[in-house]
Amino acid sequence: MPEALSDSLRIIEPSSADEYRRYYELRWKILRAPWNQPPGSEQDELEASCSHFMAIDGRRIITGVGRLQFNTIREAQIRYMAVEKEYEGIGIGRMLVNALEQEARNKNMCTVILDAREPAVGFYQKLGYSIEKQSYVLFDKIQHYRMIKKI
Repeated sequence: MPEALSDSLRIIEPSSADEYRRYYELRWKILRAPWNQPPGSEQDELEASCSHFMAIDGRRIITGVGRLQFNTIREAQIRYMAVEKEYEGIGIGRMLVNALEQEARNKNMCTVILDAREPAVGFYQKLGYSIEKQSYVLFDKIQHYRMIKKI
């Protein structure tokens, strides 16, 4: 854990071009770079229609990111969750999921789904998600599980 993690850690929506640049940079760094995927592969064609959240500390350092995608009028999907390695285990992921779920409630969603990487399944189970089924394997290496929660 970093030496001086600010007490003012909070979740915000990116609002400037620089914040979005840094938001996508962290997504790529955690979710794509380790598998030799090029910059840009962390984005898809639905970005503009989704809600984006990021965790920042008092120095405005981005420590985590997540996206909420709207699949139907009642179902939202959490995607592209990533927390900077040195900040894992201090509640940032939980804060992001809580913010994403609140956004889903604000949009009158009743179900949130996600496809969790195998190592993250336990984290989501602690937050009330249940495994629906084994889903896809990303980059021929990373097993995912479809998880669901009624909100």
